[in-house]
Amino acid sequence: MSRSVNKKKIINDPIYGFVSIPGELTFELIEHPYFQRLRHIKQLGLTELIYPGAIHTRFNHALGAMHLMGNALDNLRSKGIEISDKEYEASQIAILLHDMGHGPFSHALEETLLHHVSHESISFQFMKELNGVFNKQLDIALQIFQNTYKRKFFHQLVSSQLDIDRLDYLQRDCFFTGVNEGSIGVDRIIAMLNVVNDQLVVDEKGIYSIENFLNARRLMYWQVYLHKTAVSAERMLVNLIKRAQYLVQSGERLICSSALLLFIENTYTLDDFKQKKVLQSFGQLDDNDIWGAIKIWQNHSDKILSILCQMLLQRKLFKVTLSSSPIQKNAIEVVRSEITDHFKVLRKDASFLFSHGVVSNEAYVSEGMGISILTRKGELMDIAQASDLPNIKALSKIVKKSYLCYPKNVSLSRN
Repeated sequence: MSRSVNKKKIINDPIYGFVSIPGELTFELIEHPYFQRLRHIKQLGLTELIYPGAIHTRFNHALGAMHLMGNALDNLRSKGIEISDKEYEASQIAILLHDMGHGPFSHALEETLLHHVSHESISFQFMKELNGVFNKQLDIALQIFQNTYKRKFFHQLVSSQLDIDRLDYLQRDCFFTGVNEGSIGVDRIIAMLNVVNDQLVVDEKGIYSIENFLNARRLMYWQVYLHKTAVSAERMLVNLIKRAQYLVQSGERLICSSALLLFIENTYTLDDFKQKKVLQSFGQLDDNDIWGAIKIWQNHSDKILSILCQMLLQRKLFKVTLSSSPIQKNAIEVVRSEITDHFKVLRKDASFLFSHGVVSNEAYVSEGMGISILTRKGELMDIAQASDLPNIKALSKIVKKSYLCYPKNVSLSRN
Protein backbone atom coordinates (compact mmCIF):
# COMPACT_ATOMS: atom_id res chain seq x y z
CA MET A 1 0.00 0.00 0.00
CA SER A 2 1.37 3.41 -0.96
CA ARG A 3 2.15 5.84 1.82
CA SER A 4 2.85 8.90 -0.29
CA VAL A 5 0.39 10.96 1.76
CA ASN A 6 2.78 10.67 4.71
CA LYS A 7 5.18 13.09 3.05
CA LYS A 8 3.08 15.89 4.53
CA LYS A 9 3.37 14.66 8.12
CA ILE A 10 4.42 17.24 10.72
CA ILE A 11 5.38 16.89 14.37
CA ASN A 12 4.95 19.57 17.03
CA ASP A 13 8.30 19.93 18.78
CA PRO A 14 8.51 21.96 22.04
CA ILE A 15 11.79 23.58 20.92
CA TYR A 16 11.23 24.36 17.22
CA GLY A 17 7.47 24.24 16.76
CA PHE A 18 6.26 22.34 13.69
CA VAL A 19 8.86 19.93 12.31
CA SER A 20 8.16 18.47 8.87
CA ILE A 21 9.06 14.90 7.93
CA PRO A 22 10.79 15.58 4.60
CA GLY A 23 9.82 12.49 2.60
CA GLU A 24 8.40 9.00 2.46
CA LEU A 25 11.73 7.21 3.06
CA THR A 26 12.37 9.30 6.18
CA PHE A 27 8.85 8.60 7.40
CA GLU A 28 9.32 4.84 6.92
CA LEU A 29 12.62 4.96 8.82
CA ILE A 30 10.97 6.79 11.71
CA GLU A 31 8.19 4.18 11.73
CA HIS A 32 10.66 1.28 11.91
CA PRO A 33 10.76 -0.53 15.32
CA TYR A 34 14.51 0.13 15.68
CA PHE A 35 13.87 3.87 15.58
CA GLN A 36 10.63 3.77 17.60
CA ARG A 37 12.67 2.12 20.37
CA LEU A 38 14.33 5.51 20.94
CA ARG A 39 11.04 6.71 22.45
CA HIS A 40 11.90 4.56 25.46
CA ILE A 41 15.49 5.71 26.01
CA LYS A 42 15.95 8.88 28.05
CA GLN A 43 18.32 11.40 26.51
CA LEU A 44 19.96 12.16 29.85
CA GLY A 45 19.81 8.77 31.54
CA LEU A 46 19.10 9.19 35.26
CA THR A 47 19.45 12.98 35.26
CA GLU A 48 15.69 13.29 35.84
CA LEU A 49 16.47 12.30 39.46
CA ILE A 50 18.17 15.71 39.76
CA TYR A 51 16.27 17.77 37.17
CA PRO A 52 12.70 16.36 37.14
CA GLY A 53 11.94 17.90 33.75
CA ALA A 54 14.72 15.98 32.01
CA ILE A 55 12.42 13.25 30.70
CA HIS A 56 13.00 13.86 26.98
CA THR A 57 14.17 10.97 24.84
CA ARG A 58 16.61 10.05 22.09
CA PHE A 59 13.57 10.02 19.80
CA ASN A 60 12.91 13.73 20.49
CA HIS A 61 16.57 14.56 19.96
CA ALA A 62 16.86 12.65 16.69
CA LEU A 63 13.84 14.41 15.18
CA GLY A 64 15.14 17.79 16.34
CA ALA A 65 18.56 17.13 14.83
CA MET A 66 16.93 16.11 11.54
CA HIS A 67 15.04 19.41 11.53
CA LEU A 68 18.18 21.48 12.23
CA MET A 69 20.05 19.62 9.52
CA GLY A 70 17.41 20.75 7.02
CA ASN A 71 17.81 24.34 8.22
CA ALA A 72 21.60 24.14 7.90
CA LEU A 73 21.45 22.71 4.39
CA ASP A 74 18.93 25.38 3.32
CA ASN A 75 21.30 28.05 4.63
CA LEU A 76 24.28 26.60 2.78
CA ARG A 77 22.27 26.39 -0.43
CA SER A 78 21.34 30.07 -0.02
CA LYS A 79 25.07 30.87 0.03
CA GLY A 80 25.63 29.13 -3.28
CA ILE A 81 26.85 25.78 -1.95
CA GLU A 82 25.62 23.12 -4.37
CA ILE A 83 23.76 20.36 -2.55
CA SER A 84 21.82 17.79 -4.54
CA ASP A 85 18.44 16.48 -3.40
CA LYS A 86 20.02 13.07 -2.73
CA GLU A 87 22.74 14.63 -0.57
CA TYR A 88 20.12 16.68 1.25
CA GLU A 89 18.02 13.61 2.05
CA ALA A 90 21.06 11.49 2.96
CA SER A 91 22.37 14.13 5.40
CA GLN A 92 19.03 14.30 7.18
CA ILE A 93 18.88 10.50 7.38
CA ALA A 94 22.45 10.29 8.70
CA ILE A 95 21.69 12.68 11.58
CA LEU A 96 18.26 11.13 12.18
CA LEU A 97 19.81 7.68 12.72
CA HIS A 98 23.08 8.75 14.38
CA ASP A 99 21.95 7.74 17.90
CA MET A 100 20.18 4.46 17.09
CA GLY A 101 22.99 2.52 18.77
CA HIS A 102 22.36 3.92 22.24
CA GLY A 103 21.38 1.37 24.84
CA PRO A 104 19.29 1.82 28.00
CA PHE A 105 19.90 5.13 29.81
CA SER A 106 22.06 6.36 26.92
CA HIS A 107 25.71 6.69 28.03
CA ALA A 108 25.25 5.33 31.56
CA LEU A 109 25.50 1.62 30.72
CA GLU A 110 27.59 1.81 27.55
CA GLU A 111 30.64 0.35 29.29
CA THR A 112 28.67 -2.20 31.33
CA LEU A 113 26.24 -4.00 29.04
CA LEU A 114 28.75 -3.86 26.16
CA HIS A 115 32.45 -4.68 25.84
CA HIS A 116 34.36 -1.81 24.26
CA VAL A 117 31.61 -1.31 21.70
CA SER A 118 30.61 2.34 21.13
CA HIS A 119 27.05 3.38 20.41
CA GLU A 120 28.29 4.91 17.13
CA SER A 121 29.48 1.48 15.98
CA ILE A 122 26.11 -0.06 16.80
CA SER A 123 24.33 2.83 15.04
CA PHE A 124 26.34 1.96 11.94
CA GLN A 125 25.29 -1.70 12.18
CA PHE A 126 21.63 -0.67 12.48
CA MET A 127 21.99 1.63 9.48
CA LYS A 128 23.56 -1.14 7.41
CA GLU A 129 20.68 -3.48 8.20
CA LEU A 130 18.12 -0.78 7.38
CA ASN A 131 19.96 -0.12 4.15
CA GLY A 132 19.21 -3.70 3.17
CA VAL A 133 15.58 -3.37 4.20
CA PHE A 134 15.17 -0.20 2.11
CA ASN A 135 16.93 -1.46 -1.04
CA LYS A 136 20.24 0.43 -0.70
CA GLN A 137 18.54 3.83 -0.37
CA LEU A 138 20.79 4.63 2.62
CA ASP A 139 24.08 4.22 0.71
CA ILE A 140 25.00 7.93 0.75
CA ALA A 141 23.77 8.36 4.34
CA LEU A 142 26.09 5.53 5.41
CA GLN A 143 29.02 7.14 3.62
CA ILE A 144 28.32 10.50 5.26
CA PHE A 145 28.01 8.85 8.67
CA GLN A 146 31.32 6.98 8.18
CA ASN A 147 33.10 10.00 6.67
CA THR A 148 33.81 8.12 3.44
CA TYR A 149 31.67 10.38 1.27
CA LYS A 150 33.63 12.51 -1.22
CA ARG A 151 32.33 15.81 0.19
CA LYS A 152 33.63 15.93 3.77
CA PHE A 153 31.62 18.87 5.11
CA PHE A 154 28.51 16.68 5.22
CA HIS A 155 30.14 14.45 7.85
CA GLN A 156 31.21 17.54 9.80
CA LEU A 157 27.55 18.51 10.03
CA VAL A 158 26.86 15.10 11.59
CA SER A 159 29.96 14.75 13.77
CA SER A 160 32.45 17.50 14.65
CA GLN A 161 33.14 20.16 17.28
CA LEU A 162 30.25 22.17 15.87
CA ASP A 163 27.79 19.59 14.60
CA ILE A 164 24.04 19.47 14.37
CA ASP A 165 23.96 16.82 17.10
CA ARG A 166 25.48 19.22 19.65
CA LEU A 167 23.35 22.16 18.55
CA ASP A 168 20.17 20.20 19.23
CA TYR A 169 21.14 18.44 22.44
CA LEU A 170 22.46 21.59 24.10
CA GLN A 171 19.30 23.53 23.30
CA ARG A 172 17.04 20.59 24.18
CA ASP A 173 18.83 19.64 27.40
CA CYS A 174 18.87 23.28 28.48
CA PHE A 175 15.11 23.54 27.87
CA PHE A 176 14.13 20.35 29.70
CA THR A 177 16.47 20.75 32.67
CA GLY A 178 15.72 24.45 33.07
CA VAL A 179 19.47 25.23 33.22
CA ASN A 180 19.36 28.53 31.33
CA GLU A 181 23.15 28.87 31.25
CA GLY A 182 23.15 26.24 28.52
CA SER A 183 21.09 28.34 26.12
CA ILE A 184 22.66 28.94 22.71
CA GLY A 185 21.70 30.90 19.61
CA VAL A 186 21.00 27.92 17.35
CA ASP A 187 19.38 29.89 14.54
CA ARG A 188 22.21 32.41 14.37
CA ILE A 189 24.91 29.72 14.46
CA ILE A 190 23.24 27.88 11.58
CA ALA A 191 22.89 31.14 9.64
CA MET A 192 26.63 31.76 10.05
CA LEU A 193 27.71 28.33 8.73
CA ASN A 194 29.59 28.23 5.44
CA VAL A 195 31.76 25.88 3.41
CA VAL A 196 35.30 26.67 2.20
CA ASN A 197 37.50 24.10 0.45
CA ASP A 198 35.01 21.36 1.40
CA GLN A 199 35.37 22.32 5.08
CA LEU A 200 32.59 23.51 7.37
CA VAL A 201 33.42 26.99 8.68
CA VAL A 202 31.74 29.87 10.49
CA ASP A 203 31.52 33.38 9.07
CA GLU A 204 33.35 35.91 11.24
CA LYS A 205 30.06 37.61 12.16
CA GLY A 206 29.15 34.46 14.13
CA ILE A 207 32.22 34.41 16.35
CA TYR A 208 30.38 35.60 19.48
CA SER A 209 27.70 32.96 19.01
CA ILE A 210 30.41 30.29 18.87
CA GLU A 211 32.05 31.67 22.02
CA ASN A 212 28.69 31.41 23.77
CA PHE A 213 28.19 27.88 22.38
CA LEU A 214 31.52 26.68 23.82
CA ASN A 215 30.93 28.32 27.19
CA ALA A 216 27.41 26.90 27.35
CA ARG A 217 28.71 23.42 26.61
CA ARG A 218 31.26 23.69 29.42
CA LEU A 219 28.61 24.88 31.89
CA MET A 220 26.18 22.14 30.87
CA TYR A 221 28.82 19.51 31.50
CA TRP A 222 29.39 20.52 35.11
CA GLN A 223 25.80 21.51 35.91
CA VAL A 224 24.02 18.66 34.10
CA TYR A 225 26.03 15.93 32.35
CA LEU A 226 28.62 15.58 35.13
CA HIS A 227 26.47 16.86 38.00
CA LYS A 228 27.80 15.02 41.03
CA THR A 229 24.42 13.55 41.98
CA ALA A 230 23.92 12.32 38.40
CA VAL A 231 27.36 10.69 38.61
CA SER A 232 26.29 9.03 41.86
CA ALA A 233 23.02 7.70 40.40
CA GLU A 234 24.73 6.36 37.29
CA ARG A 235 27.43 4.59 39.29
CA MET A 236 24.72 2.94 41.40
CA LEU A 237 23.04 1.71 38.21
CA VAL A 238 26.36 0.44 36.85
CA ASN A 239 27.07 -1.42 40.11
CA LEU A 240 23.58 -2.88 40.06
CA ILE A 241 24.01 -4.30 36.55
CA LYS A 242 27.49 -5.55 37.39
CA ARG A 243 26.06 -7.36 40.42
CA ALA A 244 23.38 -8.92 38.23
CA GLN A 245 26.07 -10.05 35.77
CA TYR A 246 28.12 -11.50 38.61
CA LEU A 247 25.17 -13.44 39.99
CA VAL A 248 24.11 -14.84 36.61
CA GLN A 249 27.65 -15.87 35.76
CA SER A 250 27.82 -17.59 39.18
CA GLY A 251 24.79 -19.70 38.29
CA GLU A 252 22.08 -17.57 39.97
CA ARG A 253 18.73 -17.27 38.19
CA LEU A 254 17.46 -13.75 37.56
CA ILE A 255 14.05 -12.83 36.21
CA CYS A 256 14.09 -10.10 33.55
CA SER A 257 13.27 -9.58 29.87
CA SER A 258 14.89 -12.00 27.43
CA ALA A 259 16.74 -9.14 25.72
CA LEU A 260 18.27 -7.91 28.97
CA LEU A 261 19.12 -11.43 30.12
CA LEU A 262 21.04 -12.02 26.89
CA PHE A 263 23.31 -9.03 27.56
CA ILE A 264 23.73 -9.91 31.23
CA GLU A 265 24.68 -13.49 30.44
CA ASN A 266 27.05 -12.68 27.58
CA THR A 267 29.85 -10.24 26.76
CA TYR A 268 29.51 -9.21 23.13
CA THR A 269 32.16 -7.61 20.95
CA LEU A 270 31.63 -5.48 17.85
CA ASP A 271 32.01 -8.55 15.64
CA ASP A 272 29.09 -10.16 17.49
CA PHE A 273 26.89 -7.22 16.53
CA LYS A 274 27.38 -8.13 12.89
CA GLN A 275 25.19 -11.14 13.65
CA LYS A 276 21.54 -10.37 13.06
CA LYS A 277 20.36 -12.10 16.25
CA VAL A 278 22.54 -10.00 18.54
CA LEU A 279 21.66 -6.74 16.76
CA GLN A 280 17.94 -7.52 16.83
CA SER A 281 18.09 -8.37 20.53
CA PHE A 282 19.83 -5.07 21.26
CA GLY A 283 17.14 -3.38 19.17
CA GLN A 284 14.57 -4.59 21.71
CA LEU A 285 16.46 -3.24 24.72
CA ASP A 286 15.49 0.07 26.36
CA ASP A 287 15.06 1.79 29.73
CA ASN A 288 11.88 -0.19 30.46
CA ASP A 289 13.83 -3.46 30.55
CA ILE A 290 16.09 -2.06 33.26
CA TRP A 291 13.35 -0.51 35.41
CA GLY A 292 11.23 -3.65 35.11
CA ALA A 293 14.15 -5.76 36.28
CA ILE A 294 14.93 -3.38 39.14
CA LYS A 295 11.35 -3.60 40.41
CA ILE A 296 11.60 -7.40 40.40
CA TRP A 297 15.13 -7.61 41.78
CA GLN A 298 14.38 -5.35 44.76
CA ASN A 299 12.97 -8.47 46.44
CA HIS A 300 15.79 -10.79 45.38
CA SER A 301 17.48 -12.93 48.01
CA ASP A 302 20.87 -11.45 47.17
CA LYS A 303 21.30 -8.71 49.73
CA ILE A 304 23.49 -6.42 47.63
CA LEU A 305 21.32 -6.55 44.51
CA SER A 306 18.20 -5.97 46.61
CA ILE A 307 19.74 -2.97 48.43
CA LEU A 308 20.87 -1.28 45.22
CA CYS A 309 17.48 -1.75 43.57
CA GLN A 310 15.59 -0.38 46.56
CA MET A 311 17.91 2.60 46.89
CA LEU A 312 17.46 3.57 43.23
CA LEU A 313 13.69 3.11 43.30
CA GLN A 314 13.42 5.24 46.45
CA ARG A 315 16.03 7.77 45.26
CA LYS A 316 18.30 7.09 48.21
CA LEU A 317 21.40 7.91 46.23
CA PHE A 318 25.02 7.51 47.22
CA LYS A 319 26.73 10.42 48.88
CA VAL A 320 29.38 11.72 46.50
CA THR A 321 32.50 13.84 46.85
CA LEU A 322 34.35 15.43 43.94
CA SER A 323 38.00 16.41 44.16
CA SER A 324 40.59 17.92 41.85
CA SER A 325 43.11 15.53 43.39
CA PRO A 326 43.11 11.72 43.05
CA ILE A 327 41.17 9.83 45.71
CA GLN A 328 43.66 8.45 48.22
CA LYS A 329 43.92 4.67 48.47
CA ASN A 330 43.48 4.72 52.24
CA ALA A 331 40.18 6.63 51.85
CA ILE A 332 38.91 3.90 49.50
CA GLU A 333 39.91 1.20 51.99
CA VAL A 334 38.13 3.02 54.82
CA VAL A 335 34.95 3.09 52.75
CA ARG A 336 35.30 -0.61 51.91
CA SER A 337 35.77 -1.53 55.58
CA GLU A 338 32.85 0.58 56.79
CA ILE A 339 30.52 -0.88 54.16
CA THR A 340 31.65 -4.41 55.06
CA ASP A 341 30.80 -3.79 58.73
CA HIS A 342 27.62 -1.78 58.22
CA PHE A 343 25.92 -4.09 55.69
CA LYS A 344 27.46 -7.31 57.01
CA VAL A 345 28.74 -8.34 53.59
CA LEU A 346 31.96 -9.99 52.46
CA ARG A 347 34.85 -7.59 51.88
CA LYS A 348 35.13 -8.67 48.24
CA ASP A 349 31.44 -7.86 47.72
CA ALA A 350 31.63 -4.41 49.33
CA SER A 351 32.87 -2.90 46.04
CA PHE A 352 29.34 -3.20 44.63
CA LEU A 353 28.11 -0.72 47.26
CA PHE A 354 30.49 2.13 46.48
CA SER A 355 32.33 3.56 43.50
CA HIS A 356 35.31 5.73 42.68
CA GLY A 357 36.89 7.02 39.51
CA VAL A 358 37.45 10.09 37.34
CA VAL A 359 35.16 12.26 35.23
CA SER A 360 36.50 14.70 32.65
CA ASN A 361 35.21 17.73 30.75
CA GLU A 362 36.81 18.74 27.47
CA ALA A 363 34.63 21.53 26.12
CA TYR A 364 36.66 22.13 22.97
CA VAL A 365 39.21 20.06 21.04
CA SER A 366 41.19 22.40 18.80
CA GLU A 367 43.74 19.97 17.39
CA GLY A 368 42.78 18.30 14.13
CA MET A 369 39.06 18.94 14.32
CA GLY A 370 38.58 22.48 15.57
CA ILE A 371 36.07 25.17 14.65
CA SER A 372 37.33 27.39 11.83
CA ILE A 373 36.35 31.04 11.54
CA LEU A 374 36.23 32.58 8.04
CA THR A 375 37.52 36.14 8.46
CA ARG A 376 36.35 39.08 6.36
CA LYS A 377 39.72 38.86 4.57
CA GLY A 378 38.91 35.32 3.48
CA GLU A 379 41.38 33.68 5.89
CA LEU A 380 40.64 30.69 8.10
CA MET A 381 41.48 30.85 11.81
CA ASP A 382 40.75 28.48 14.66
CA ILE A 383 38.20 29.92 17.09
CA ALA A 384 40.82 29.77 19.89
CA GLN A 385 43.00 32.21 17.90
CA ALA A 386 40.21 34.27 16.39
CA SER A 387 38.43 34.91 19.68
CA ASP A 388 39.44 37.82 21.89
CA LEU A 389 38.35 35.84 24.97
CA PRO A 390 41.31 34.12 26.68
CA ASN A 391 39.04 31.47 28.22
CA ILE A 392 38.33 29.93 24.80
CA LYS A 393 41.92 28.65 24.73
CA ALA A 394 41.46 27.40 28.29
CA LEU A 395 38.43 25.37 27.19
CA SER A 396 40.81 23.19 25.16
CA LYS A 397 42.30 21.85 28.38
CA ILE A 398 40.86 18.62 29.80
CA VAL A 399 39.49 19.22 33.30
CA LYS A 400 39.43 16.07 35.43
CA LYS A 401 37.78 15.48 38.78
CA SER A 402 37.96 12.40 40.96
CA TYR A 403 34.83 11.08 42.63
CA LEU A 404 34.06 8.78 45.55
CA CYS A 405 30.48 7.76 46.26
CA TYR A 406 28.99 5.47 48.91
CA PRO A 407 25.74 5.02 50.92
CA LYS A 408 24.80 8.01 53.06
CA ASN A 409 24.11 5.82 56.10
CA VAL A 410 27.77 4.71 56.17
CA SER A 411 29.80 6.72 58.67
CA LEU A 412 33.44 7.28 57.75
CA SER A 413 34.65 7.68 61.29
CA ARG A 414 37.97 5.93 60.93
CA ASN A 415 41.16 7.90 60.51
